[in-house]
Amino acid sequence: MNIIQNIPENIFESIGIAAGLSACLVIAIQVYKEYRYKGPSSLSNGFIFGWVFIYLFWCFYGIRFNTVALWLTNAIAVVLQLALCFIVVRKRKLYSSQT
Repeated sequence: MNIIQNIPENIFESIGIAAGLSACLVIAIQVYKEYRYKGPSSLSNGFIFGWVFIYLFWCFYGIRFNTVALWLTNAIAVVLQLALCFIVVRKRKLYSSQT
């Protein structure tokens, strides 16, 4: 573990930001896919709303411990996940009124 201790903190922070933004890209792809798909969503409420709370926790954790990689990327993830929630809920209302 001595190798990890020798890596400067700013390098870890930069890698953390890159990894976090990569995760945000994955969420953005899902948001885009869900938006473009014209059928009802198959995503569960536990999944879409659960991730909002998980990202929110890590965002606050990053704020609390002043870790930019955590609060920045998780704040972006919260916004993306909320967009996904909005799309899924809107589609459920649309498709439930048609049946």
